Amino acid sequence: MSDDPKTFAASVNSDARKTPLRVAFVTRRTSAQVKAYDEAKVQSFPEVLFRAAIAVEVLACTLILISLFFNAPLEGLADPTHTPNPAKAPWYFLGLQELLHYFPPVVAGVLVPTLVVIALIVIPYFNVNVDAAGLFTRDRQKRLRIFWVASSVFCIFLLVFDVIVALIPTLMAVGLMALAAATPPDSVSSFRRSLAAKPLSFWIMSWFLFELIVLTAVGTLFRGPGWAWVLPWAGPGGVQ
Repeated sequence: MSDDPKTFAASVNSDARKTPLRVAFVTRRTSAQVKAYDEAKVQSFPEVLFRAAIAVEVLACTLILISLFFNAPLEGLADPTHTPNPAKAPWYFLGLQELLHYFPPVVAGVLVPTLVVIALIVIPYFNVNVDAAGLFTRDRQKRLRIFWVASSVFCIFLLVFDVIVALIPTLMAVGLMALAAATPPDSVSSFRRSLAAKPLSFWIMSWFLFELIVLTAVGTLFRGPGWAWVLPWAGPGGVQ
């Protein structure tokens, strides 16, 4: 086909991307062929299934080796007449137990986990940042106002309840988000450009991980008898 849309010229070409409009003459012994290049794909079965099975087997072997060379940190037999002080939950529940120290049991043990589960169920049904664009790349001023108002209200809420251990990771996340908001598109720092390109989902998950790590570390290392604040390097009883 020539440059003029009204003028057609016969030519040998089967590339549908370069000449999407064309007339093909097909003889009895040949067939029309279109050259197309598909992107690389990985089928979910059996390739991905095999990879998942291999990962499970490697993890199982690793756990078995660890159990052979290291003893589990188990305590003595349970005594119903003597409650250990402090009575700590397993490490994966220590973050929640730390929140119970500050908030009423209904709030920290029922309301907060229920809201998290409801959010995980509801959020996928909304069109929330599907393009995974940077949080402050669109509607910058509006999103900045919402960000500062929400961050300030949440920090004040933590200060009112004196939850300093949860306030510290929150301030860390807020500081990184503020750095991302202040980063120009042509910044020379690759780290700052990477932060500016992170979507809202990244920041929510990062804040959750910061909170989980800090609360778990505090509950594991810095809580002694009576759930008082102690120093782990000051001896068995610690120093209040």
